[in-house]
Amino acid sequence: MYSEAEKESEKTSSDLRAVYTEIVIDHAQNPRNLGQIPDADGSASITGSCGDTMEIYLRVRNDKILNAVFFTDGCGTTAAAGSMVTEIAKGKSVSDAFKITQHDILDALGGLPEESQHCALLASDALRAAIRDYFTYKNQPWKRAYRAHF
Repeated sequence: MYSEAEKESEKTSSDLRAVYTEIVIDHAQNPRNLGQIPDADGSASITGSCGDTMEIYLRVRNDKILNAVFFTDGCGTTAAAGSMVTEIAKGKSVSDAFKITQHDILDALGGLPEESQHCALLASDALRAAIRDYFTYKNQPWKRAYRAHF
């Protein structure tokens, strides 16, 4: 016999599956690459139109992304998009990762409802900003010394 809480949980799961793919639900409930990288080679924090903020941190060697992690204060779809963009970026050259678009993330997630598609845009924008940050410090390494002070 199911308790009221178990019945409500079943209904919620059913409602989610009617709107989101299993991939989105999995990445939202079990985000990959969640966290921060101290002294990252590139990082960025972007706030989207909805007010959610996403941070992306990169570890890069020989212009290849060895590790990509994210943190967000946003909703489940923002977490799913952050999780997916870091999965896609890992192992790519920074120039290939810079080409990852909102549509690439949406395709990898199996789509999002129209009202949530901006979450994928936030993730791609944050990744591009982190890559730009990487290039700034790669091309002007003296700026890294000033980063901690400002």
